[in-house]
Amino acid sequence: MRIVLVGPPGAGKGTQASFLAENLSIPHISTGDLFRANISQGTPLGQKAQEYMRAGQLVPDEVTIGMAKDRMQEPDAASGFLLDGFPRNIAQAEALDAYLAETGQKLDAVLDLEVPEDEVVKRIAGRRICRNDSSHVFHVEYSPPKQDGVCDVCGGELYQRDDDREETVRKRLAVYHSETEPIIDHYKAQDLVTTISALGEVGEVTARAMQALRRD
Repeated sequence: MRIVLVGPPGAGKGTQASFLAENLSIPHISTGDLFRANISQGTPLGQKAQEYMRAGQLVPDEVTIGMAKDRMQEPDAASGFLLDGFPRNIAQAEALDAYLAETGQKLDAVLDLEVPEDEVVKRIAGRRICRNDSSHVFHVEYSPPKQDGVCDVCGGELYQRDDDREETVRKRLAVYHSETEPIIDHYKAQDLVTTISALGEVGEVTARAMQALRRD
């Protein structure tokens, strides 16, 4: 299966993508992983991306598109893939359409993870990270530490990252609405979109997504 996963920040795309890809035995291709792999391997596209990032600029669509195309051509993606974070705008969606048409492939489904905006803000703004180890993550409401402001694992100080502050989250949501959300209508015109509620336990959301894919 060839699937695109769409949803606002805080919808749990990365978590769901991992579970779905494992259940479907296809690679999970995320934009973050593409950038990290290309930069660490020193590929020409990775070097270009790094130049823009060092200058504090956005990486152009053509660089991201090139990385995604290269990854989709790897042997493990021959029978399908799950794209997470790509495409993120109409230009990238059109480039993906063109690539699939050129290679005789097609998308099977676009899963739109839906979460109310206030819930997104609550999920992200409530995160607290350990200063000693960023893999120790808590949430003031959903998974609070035993002692306020103290990591249960190592006793380190818990803090809120600047990216997780409410004003920053709302800016990220505004970018999502203006840049990424239009791809949902793009794919609705191709009758590919299924909207999934991303509220509830992780397993419940995965089950909804798998049920939608079975219907497709």
